[in-house]
Amino acid sequence: MARIINKDTTVCMSLSARPSNFGTRFHNYLYEKLDLNYIYKAFTTNNLKDAIYGIKALAIRGCAISMPYKEACIEFIDELDSSVTSIQSVNTIVNTNYYLKAYNTDYIAVAKLIESNKINNNTAFVLKGSGGMANAVIGAFYDAGFKNGVIAARNQQKGEALAKRYNYKWVKNEQTIAPEQARLIINVTPIGMLGGVEAQALAFSEAMIKQADIIFDVVAMPIETPMIKFARKLNKTIISGSDVAVLQAVEQFVLYTGIRPDDKLIKQAGDFARQG
Repeated sequence: MARIINKDTTVCMSLSARPSNFGTRFHNYLYEKLDLNYIYKAFTTNNLKDAIYGIKALAIRGCAISMPYKEACIEFIDELDSSVTSIQSVNTIVNTNYYLKAYNTDYIAVAKLIESNKINNNTAFVLKGSGGMANAVIGAFYDAGFKNGVIAARNQQKGEALAKRYNYKWVKNEQTIAPEQARLIINVTPIGMLGGVEAQALAFSEAMIKQADIIFDVVAMPIETPMIKFARKLNKTIISGSDVAVLQAVEQFVLYTGIRPDDKLIKQAGDFARQG
């Protein structure tokens, strides 16, 4: 039987410059399986301030925040969770009685992936990017004890500020980095993202991918970016954006509903979401 939307249906949503179906399929799949009177819809906006205030005014329960709004939305939020305060990047807003609290479940997801993949914190890494997601990823690596890191970012102001915050090195071009400094390479840019202008491009050069031991691409759509496909042919250790997407979406789901699905249902929802 089809789920019926009524006046009591709780609405959750996402805001992104390029909305995908991943969150929509993931959350709605769980709502249906758990018989919850919720619905989830993806949006974009050309007016972030009014969009955030609309979440509050319309009693929308939760909102996932993606690029490029992760930092810009902070000024419109009532309270920041500790997962946001240190990295100044938001990916989740929870509305409780017209009071907005911001979280970063990306940070939580990356921390879990570092642990589950047993990445030695002595591993030298290069992270490419300087936006809101970069803050979450670099914060998780820093808190996990990684000392030898380089931030590669074309935006010097943001790149230097991010590197300085965590006592890492900044470079404008990752091609200047010695191979021994890039055992783990992390893409936190839109390069390789479905629908983007660089959808077919590699985030790092073939040479750097060949030299690295671990390849981490936070781009969630497509499931396998050009960099992930290339790294898989080389039998590299891979952490994909879809891995991050599932873990962070689970934490969002718990924040919105107060319910944590079991591992089997989470896997089913993740598999369903990846098909879209």
